[in-house]
Amino acid sequence: MQWFNAVVQGLLLGGLYALFATGLSLMFGVMRIVNLAHGDLAVVASFLALALVGGTGLPLWVVVVVTVPLFAVLGYLNQRVLLQGSLSSGPLATLLVTFGLSIVLQNVLLEIFSADTRTLDGGSFATSSFQLAGSITVGWLPLATFLLACAVLAGIQVFLTRTGLGRMLRASSDDRETANLVGADSRHVYGVATAIAFATVALAGLMFAVRSSFDPATGPSRLIFAFEAVVIGGLGSLWGTLLGGIVLGVTQSLGSQIDPAMTLLAGHLVFLAVLAFRPQGLLAGRTA
Repeated sequence: MQWFNAVVQGLLLGGLYALFATGLSLMFGVMRIVNLAHGDLAVVASFLALALVGGTGLPLWVVVVVTVPLFAVLGYLNQRVLLQGSLSSGPLATLLVTFGLSIVLQNVLLEIFSADTRTLDGGSFATSSFQLAGSITVGWLPLATFLLACAVLAGIQVFLTRTGLGRMLRASSDDRETANLVGADSRHVYGVATAIAFATVALAGLMFAVRSSFDPATGPSRLIFAFEAVVIGGLGSLWGTLLGGIVLGVTQSLGSQIDPAMTLLAGHLVFLAVLAFRPQGLLAGRTA
């Protein structure tokens, strides 16, 4: 029963990893950008929510409703102002730009909030749970995070396949020059993709901040988990991020059952195994 419980907890943890990985997968699938500031953006969202809760006294759910759209706007502006110019210079330029953004964000957070560890108070919802079967306990927050990840992925899938802007985004991903000839504005389309990516990583950061503690230096570790989930699932595969997150979460959970010191190592070993034997990922494909 303990092993089955470990699988259940790993499955729920995989939802959080998938939520982190969604924006990273989307930006790569559409623009071929690996955003090295991805994890730091999640931490920025967490600190912003913490400041809003402490400064305004608003309920956490209201702060979430405010923060996620705000990050979508910031994502659009970031793409138009910062990333667009580097796209024509090749992938190395975008890597350097996002790496520089990561360093700046970490230092700004350190200057404003210090290196102290913080957490978002989710109230009873963050700690309450229910009995699934026998000794298996499922927390409401992990379950909500998993369902939220599935809903976000389904929403993005519907947007890409059922809307005109989504189809234009897919066309720009396939061939930007041809899409421009038929009326697509690749800069606007890429801005929309980045806006969605920023919104999803903000949502992931907030869910993680309620679930665990954070500080200005936790961004790179979030990036590693998101990147591993994307690679395991398949670079550019939208639903592959969910599968990759689940594989990573279950592996870590089972590893902790064997030895708590193997929790992170087990996930890294699976990541290396996928790179060695199936580098295209479990669900090879493209996001758009």
